[in-house]
Amino acid sequence: MQKHFLRLSSCVGLILAACASPSVAAVQVWLTRGNQSQLLSQQGDLSFTPGSGSNSTKIQVDSAVSYQTMDGFGASMTDSSAWLIQNEMNTTQRDNLMSQLFSPTSGIGISYLRVPMGASDLSLNPYTYNDQTGGQTDPNQNDFSIAHDQAYIIPTLQQAKALNPQLEMMASPWSAPAWMKTNNSLIGGALKSQYYGSYADYFVKFFQGYEAAGLPFDTLTVQNEPQHDGNHPSMTMTTFQQSTFIGDHLGPALETAGIDTKIIAFDHNWDNWNYPVTVMNDPEAGQYATGAAFHAYGGTVDQQSNFHDFFPDKDIYFTEISGGDWAPNFSDNLIWYMRNIVIGSTRHWAKTALFWNIALDQNGGPRLDGGCNGCRGVVTIDTGNGSVELNEEFYSIAHASKFVKPGAVRIDSDTVDNVIETVGFLNPDGSRVLIALNPSSFSRSFDVLEDGEVFSYQLSAKSVATFVWDGAVPLDGDLDGDGFVGIDDLNLVLGNWNQSVPPANPLADPSGDGFVGIDDLNLVLGNWNAGAPPTAQANIPEPATGVLLLYSVTLLTKRRTLRS
Repeated sequence: MQKHFLRLSSCVGLILAACASPSVAAVQVWLTRGNQSQLLSQQGDLSFTPGSGSNSTKIQVDSAVSYQTMDGFGASMTDSSAWLIQNEMNTTQRDNLMSQLFSPTSGIGISYLRVPMGASDLSLNPYTYNDQTGGQTDPNQNDFSIAHDQAYIIPTLQQAKALNPQLEMMASPWSAPAWMKTNNSLIGGALKSQYYGSYADYFVKFFQGYEAAGLPFDTLTVQNEPQHDGNHPSMTMTTFQQSTFIGDHLGPALETAGIDTKIIAFDHNWDNWNYPVTVMNDPEAGQYATGAAFHAYGGTVDQQSNFHDFFPDKDIYFTEISGGDWAPNFSDNLIWYMRNIVIGSTRHWAKTALFWNIALDQNGGPRLDGGCNGCRGVVTIDTGNGSVELNEEFYSIAHASKFVKPGAVRIDSDTVDNVIETVGFLNPDGSRVLIALNPSSFSRSFDVLEDGEVFSYQLSAKSVATFVWDGAVPLDGDLDGDGFVGIDDLNLVLGNWNQSVPPANPLADPSGDGFVGIDDLNLVLGNWNAGAPPTAQANIPEPATGVLLLYSVTLLTKRRTLRS
């Protein structure tokens, strides 16, 4: 028996050694140049090699040091955007654009959308979900209706969700219904305190209506730009008013209705970062508000970290910036967006990075009187023929949205201001993403290091590159998640052999076919010894006798199956 055991053990060792194949991590590279000669263009793959490189600029990536979890990248589906997509494009044009925007495989995989609750300045008409005339009021919200959105906003969102099931959404109101406000107008004014409870019910009904359409919301901001008293739909809200509304009305109303949409405070410029600090310091509001949202029209991106320093357990969202006619230079815009929004906001704790309108027409509209004059969408839709222009906002967000998946965590990466500026992420599948910007007027060479290995790259002037490579964890065949494919993983499969789902341990069915069998065994054997430094001969621990006997039978079964 001992001789037989040794013979089987040697056989297994030889077979598994043959299965082991040293591999070199391939690094995909995607490049956009400020001169537009390359636009999200895939370059030749690079490879990690042992060593530390020879360039003076070194970017160390360390996935063991992690920060916030990412929710997604995207823009706002305004009334104008949805109307253009549904009404100024034919079916083929619309499907192509939606796929280009939202598909994780054939497009850039936009994974987060902000949706105005009612009209913003980029709308065809001013409206809310309960407009009254002739001095009428409706405190019980009996006339509440999302019928307006069902015409073209909801269908557009449903198509986006179908293309990317991981898509999440944020709701943001520009104004309460005019009859609820101090000036009886959608423009400016404040919410009357007597209608705080009614306005909370307005939110509840909105979320219930969208939920019925298969469109739940991940987050809400209480008021878009609460410190802006504009000449388009808007509503001011002091910190006291917002704290009172959240703590005494909105939070309890959502809780009672069983709605788990997260409440986000502020939703305005970086320079007034102390506004959400004040809201969070309110005991009632602070128990319901889970984070703060910021815009980029004032202040600097590092001010997001000021809020984080006060409330490290609260989330941060970057929710709005728009390009426009006032900033026509592609290269300058690319650098600013990458530095401040894609790299900057996420390095300063943002879980989302969102542009303003996802689509506008060639005239920066449709828009209301007093609305943004000359705003530019992520894409421009020509109302004459339905053609689409992809703007610098598209390429900027794409360098993240196409590669950084929902649930990714930001990881540590060196960054050198004005030289090579970076941000790194670890995806749920274990792949790494490094986004690197060269804002200077000449090309720069640098080394990227991880776990004692390096690849080198020369990034052209005023350009951005996204690098993607697989990490060691998780690995195909690493069923127990210890970062190594070995005897524990083999035992996991064989110990649940021939079982249907759910087996004693579901991890034993990595193929996901509902049965623990030869496919699962092949996954382990085909990646044997992965995660360890490659060697000429796999160093395999001695398995138990019973496992070896079962394994030998398994190999015979596999051989007979192949012959037949």
